[in-house]
Amino acid sequence: MCGIAGWVSFERDLSRYREVAERMTRTMEKRGPDAEGLWLDRRAAMGHRRLSIIDLEGGRQPMLAEEDGRTLACLVYTGEVYNFQELRHELEGLGHVFRTRSDTEVVLRAYLQWGEALTARLNGMYAFAVWDARAERLLLVRDRMGVKPLYYYQTADGVLFGSEPKAILAHPEAQRRVSVDGLREMLDLVKTPEAAVFAGMREVRPGQTVTVDRAGLRKHRYWQLEAREHADDLQTTIRTVRELLDDIVERQIVADVPLCTLLSGGLDSSVITALAARSMRRQGKGTVRSFSVDFVKHGIEFEADYLRASPDAPFVRDLAAFAGTDHREIVLESRELADPALRAAVLGAQDLPPAYWGDMLPSLYKLFEAIRAQSTVALSGESADEVFGGYRWFHDAAAVAADTFPWLAGQSGAFFDGQSLIAPQLLGELDMQGFRRDSYEQALSEVPRLASDSPTERRMREISHMHLTRFVQALLDRKDRMSMAVGLEVRVPFCDHRLVEYVFNAPWSMKTFDGREKSLLRAAGRDVLPDSIVQRVKSPYPATQDPAYEQALRAGLGRVLDDASSPGLPLLDKAAAWKLLDKPFGKTSTSPERAGLEMALGLNEWLLHHQVTLDL
Repeated sequence: MCGIAGWVSFERDLSRYREVAERMTRTMEKRGPDAEGLWLDRRAAMGHRRLSIIDLEGGRQPMLAEEDGRTLACLVYTGEVYNFQELRHELEGLGHVFRTRSDTEVVLRAYLQWGEALTARLNGMYAFAVWDARAERLLLVRDRMGVKPLYYYQTADGVLFGSEPKAILAHPEAQRRVSVDGLREMLDLVKTPEAAVFAGMREVRPGQTVTVDRAGLRKHRYWQLEAREHADDLQTTIRTVRELLDDIVERQIVADVPLCTLLSGGLDSSVITALAARSMRRQGKGTVRSFSVDFVKHGIEFEADYLRASPDAPFVRDLAAFAGTDHREIVLESRELADPALRAAVLGAQDLPPAYWGDMLPSLYKLFEAIRAQSTVALSGESADEVFGGYRWFHDAAAVAADTFPWLAGQSGAFFDGQSLIAPQLLGELDMQGFRRDSYEQALSEVPRLASDSPTERRMREISHMHLTRFVQALLDRKDRMSMAVGLEVRVPFCDHRLVEYVFNAPWSMKTFDGREKSLLRAAGRDVLPDSIVQRVKSPYPATQDPAYEQALRAGLGRVLDDASSPGLPLLDKAAAWKLLDKPFGKTSTSPERAGLEMALGLNEWLLHHQVTLDL
């Protein structure tokens, strides 16, 4: 896992702009703490920061393909291609000679052999850029599910690109400007494909390539979800899901550095951990490490809410004992999550305010920081809910029937509502209701359908598609930024496109055949799980309930309100903010109660420390 950055110009000699290219590349230092590489040509500057995972000595980048002393192509690449060994064997049969054991060289040679068509052959999470020196053409590629990020910014004579916005913003021609559309995108959890908050910047869409040459910029979707008839019966479907998971996990435990799993005690992470433990033992690789997170209680007892019915710890211990993992529990102090230095680190990793995620971001950062001291690669259960239909709102009739994104409907919407302290006049000028409605209609228009779908099947296909193309992107971004900010590679087995395609087309009646959420996954993993995990109801990543955390946030808001020079002040509903500060504390503090508070503080810090200009 790494960070990439680059610049293509068809009018300037970029070999003379080393300092600019170095500045862009060094913004990716946390993503790639192990090495830095830079390659300059007349028309292209390619930068790379490396986190060494496979072939620690041989996989250095930028990587060049040369012939008779002439550069054919240059690659900067981040991620992992899990079928690289099969591809390497195929390419060797076609006459290619390899100098390293890395998957990076496989991707480079695959481009030389198949050009842009290499995308159909890759299985993995990746984002990369190839400069074809022969054709003076840049190719940007992002994996099918968008696990790895990739942004670009057109200039008058070319393009800038990078793993994160900060790489592009380090260039003197990229402006830190946010328009009305960018602010709308930031205030609502709709995650429009290709949209980036900063004006002029775009995100390469999952499953998309972007080509830039003298003729201009062209985009191509090489992969997207398709509606297909599902011919398998229930038992065949369960068996196929399990076979896919066995193969996926086996591929994703390959690493030349310490590997672990993220374990929450839920069905998703437990299946991945159990399968990884079994596969590693079978291959003689020893015992898998697993990590979980919890909070110091300070006398606060867990209180169930709409999303979380039970604490994680008992279930984590059940799975760790059942699967035989080497388990470590990371216990966080809730008060630390409001520490200004930690929140600044989170903001720097995000390039954006924490928005709707609140304390999940600093707690993920601290969790990953602790894990990174012992492991370099972690397998996660992320995305199973989107694939198998796990969230509570999938099974809430009102949310399913709502004329909007289901995660923003009813009770669940309160968890993602960061607008409660935004000035009503500003919200009216932004027309947030119209923005959400238009976003929803756009999402619906992209859903593939079958004529044979019943009304129920049609609706659940729509909801599944929106989760797999919109909601999951926000979660993958969250995990990518927090893990890479500490140099930890997180792999996401449930995002394997083969599994996603197969389950997307399984009928909803199969996905709920036992009357519960994620029926197919539960059945496919039942034999490797203790009964407590099999029976547990879905519970998302934990959030602190300690009022001390909210107390620290309120103190921060008070300082913003008392300082007339606070840049976020004109955006806030000051009367509502003062009213919140006067509200008595409860015995616990919940995420919905803090959502507006988190957004208000994050906006102010972002404007204050990131030199952002708002064009409103």
